[in-house]
Amino acid sequence: MDSNRSTISSILFALAIATAVAMGASYYLPQANVASKLTAKATTKPLPKVRWDAAAPGRVEPNGGEIRIGSVVPGRIVDVTVKPNDRVSAGDLLVRLSDDEAMARLHAARAEAAVRKRERDTAEANPTDLVRTRRQAQDATMDAETVLSLARAEMDSAFVAYRRDATTAAREQLDRQRTAVADAETRLETARTAQRRAEAASGIPLPTRVEAGLTVARADVSLAETALERTRIRAPRDATVLNISARVGETATPSPEQVLLLLGDVSALKVRAEVEERDAAKVRVGQLVVVRSDAHPEREFNGKVASLAPSLGPGKLGQRGPRRPSDVDVLEVVVDMDGQPPLLPGMRVDVFFRPTETVDGAPKTN
Repeated sequence: MDSNRSTISSILFALAIATAVAMGASYYLPQANVASKLTAKATTKPLPKVRWDAAAPGRVEPNGGEIRIGSVVPGRIVDVTVKPNDRVSAGDLLVRLSDDEAMARLHAARAEAAVRKRERDTAEANPTDLVRTRRQAQDATMDAETVLSLARAEMDSAFVAYRRDATTAAREQLDRQRTAVADAETRLETARTAQRRAEAASGIPLPTRVEAGLTVARADVSLAETALERTRIRAPRDATVLNISARVGETATPSPEQVLLLLGDVSALKVRAEVEERDAAKVRVGQLVVVRSDAHPEREFNGKVASLAPSLGPGKLGQRGPRRPSDVDVLEVVVDMDGQPPLLPGMRVDVFFRPTETVDGAPKTN
């Protein structure tokens, strides 16, 4: 009996202790939660909400836009002289196509022109002064074209040598060849101007048959030189090589879909944004903007609106197929980025246009 009473007493005592613990927890835990919330509220400041005039999607691009380089004639690629991130100057050789046929035509045309010139010179030993002036001007133009063709060939060789071995001597040689090409282009333009004046002089007789034959032969030389030059894909201006799709051995075709190289001036970056029609009136030239990128979620980059499109047009950033009647027209806005932000051409970004009215140089907040 005594043992049963002892067991019952122990059970009652344990229940009393458990009840007391439960009542204490129910009292202290809410207090602790409230205290932690008050502490967090006291130490954390809410971020201000910035009021923007407008927001739009955008895409980063080089200064002056991307330059998509393709081929104007079909041909097999025999050499790619540059690599991504290479800095090139206007006229530098980027890709060379097979030129065996073009070289053969050029040699044949030059030989025919030389024969026609000798026939012209022996056909009439004492031409009049006007005819002599015309012939001299035509000969000077032909000589200038030949000098320019040879200067470009030598510059291409110097450029390839410099890419293979970037020494100071190779760089100086390349600079000299670039200067020679520029001089040859100036000389050719001067000769063509003089030829036009000589051929338009009053009182000059019509060309003879031998002179006409020489003119045709020289036209064939010019066409052959042009065909040869089209097998050389050159940089249209100073830029950086962003991407290369050309591969040696592939066949290049003149198609807008086949881009061999992508160039751009990355010394300064721009953002091309597309503002919806409803926000078009809120954007102005010179307006400050903030650019955000998913690649740098904790950073903001500043810029300024440089230009606005004169009219609305279809959006290009989100195009995935044929345009639908429900598609919204947008206003294309170009933004100049400040400094050298760590953004890459082609990145998708969000552009936020600051309100015109600011307080202490900062946008108003709600």
